[in-house]
Amino acid sequence: MKPIIGLITDELQAFSTEEKREVLPRFFKTGKGEYGEGDHFLGVAVPDTRTVAKQHKDISLDEIRNLMQSEWHEVRLCALLIMVEKSKKKDETLRKQLFDLYLSQTSRINNWDLVDLSCRFIVGEFLLDKSRDILYQLAQSPLLWDNRIAIVSTYAFIRKGQLDDTYVLSDLMMKHPHDLMHKAIGWMLREAGKRDPERLYDYVMYHRAEMPRTMLRYAIEKFGPKERSVLMKRV
Repeated sequence: MKPIIGLITDELQAFSTEEKREVLPRFFKTGKGEYGEGDHFLGVAVPDTRTVAKQHKDISLDEIRNLMQSEWHEVRLCALLIMVEKSKKKDETLRKQLFDLYLSQTSRINNWDLVDLSCRFIVGEFLLDKSRDILYQLAQSPLLWDNRIAIVSTYAFIRKGQLDDTYVLSDLMMKHPHDLMHKAIGWMLREAGKRDPERLYDYVMYHRAEMPRTMLRYAIEKFGPKERSVLMKRV
């Protein structure tokens, strides 16, 4: 029998299109010096990758670990989506194993889509009733993807009305140098604002002078024109 990594790669390759092979490397910034430098794409759309993942959701954790070593972006995404499928089971032991596996592979979760499509379910939802200390460790990591995992994982908390970690992590990473983090923090603040608009308004009003403009724009997107006009002012 063909190894699972070869089988899944072949199945994904069947969905590949020339257009996607050309567009995706540019979209995910794989050029020299860019955040996705050196990554390789088969040229597969996310819905098709989900289809393949659901067909292989019963593979072992060791097989998932092997998939995460693939040079192909979509194979790694498929591995992560398989982990998401597995995390839906009401099996605390399995969910802890997935959590540990995920955090051991963050150097391979090396683009924003890989983070955003997986961390809320595998990390955030696992931590709903547990200590969130690991997120603060990730926030202090030198690895960009660890930082993004830290903030985007709080989406799971936001959906339960638990907003504090989003704001504290936003404070800690407010001065992050990378635009991808400005977007991620602004996005999570915006989501938190849907739960408590007044808290978000007050937070942005207090931080608007130091908040990167991209982060600020993302955070206040759901406010009305008059509120946005006030919040966009530096003083």
